[in-house]
Amino acid sequence: MRLPSLGGAMRRRDFLAAIAGTAVGWPRVAFAEQLAMPVVGVLSPFSEVTSRPWHGAFLRGLRDLGWIVGKNIAVEYRYADGKGDRVPDLIADLVRLRVNVILTAVTNDSLAAKNATGSIPIVMAAPGDPVATGIVASLGHPGGNVTGLSQMTPDITGKRLEFLKELAPELSVIAVLFNPDDPISVFGVSELDQASRRLSVALRSFGVRTNADLDRALDAVATSGANGLAILPHPIFVTNLKRLADFALQRRLPSMFHLSEFVVLGGLLSYGVDRSDLYRRAASYVDKILKGANAGELPIEQPTKFDLAINVKTAGALGLKVPQALIATADEVIE
Repeated sequence: MRLPSLGGAMRRRDFLAAIAGTAVGWPRVAFAEQLAMPVVGVLSPFSEVTSRPWHGAFLRGLRDLGWIVGKNIAVEYRYADGKGDRVPDLIADLVRLRVNVILTAVTNDSLAAKNATGSIPIVMAAPGDPVATGIVASLGHPGGNVTGLSQMTPDITGKRLEFLKELAPELSVIAVLFNPDDPISVFGVSELDQASRRLSVALRSFGVRTNADLDRALDAVATSGANGLAILPHPIFVTNLKRLADFALQRRLPSMFHLSEFVVLGGLLSYGVDRSDLYRRAASYVDKILKGANAGELPIEQPTKFDLAINVKTAGALGLKVPQALIATADEVIE
């Protein structure tokens, strides 16, 4: 687009309006490059709606450090909508755009990003164990081009089952939904198995890789004889939170997950890392990298905030009385 000459009677606001009109027609990244503005590629295996609170926390973290989107930094978002097979193409797109930093969410997309580029710095927000899964060499000295945070905490899955058992003392057989292709999901099954032995609860596991698998798994859970439901972390479940919460309530199954959003939608209980806090803290890594730090030399940090949420209304519908001690412990109580 040709801009009007600055000569004659052209006023400042006319010039600014012309600039604004030009910006609308240019791709965001191209416009950012024209202004020498760094670009962060934000990759999510979830949907835009699901990711919005976490990405909002990331933007607030950037703003606190002086980075204002559209002023001195640009952000390119890519969403897989729970479809893991889309992740490699989304990463390839960000690599083609030559973004300055890639922000990833969980283990699988962090692994995929690492495999796609060895030159663009990668900041992880909430993967599981990045050492055990081969993403980095160590927490203290990651090496390569990957750093960030981890939501890895010992026995957190077992603690989740302890809370559920406290809330539903008659729990004896729990159906477990997990993704067998996700190493962190598989680790979670192992942790859950150890906790279930302590609590005298039997496990019946159902592998879910796709939405079609989820259909079959829920049909199988309904006839499995389970009187509880445990859902292990994975994007396929995050993008089906309402469906899972409704299923558990309809089948009268006390249920647990790691995100409080599940409880807001009608699930019984959640216990996990405060993911918004991790995303807020991820902004500090982006800040350091954009100021010249080497990603592989930035130690990986672990979570410091956790969230226990209970839906009292769901408990009542299931005939469960929530102990006052548990209510006092909870960070969120949905009435």
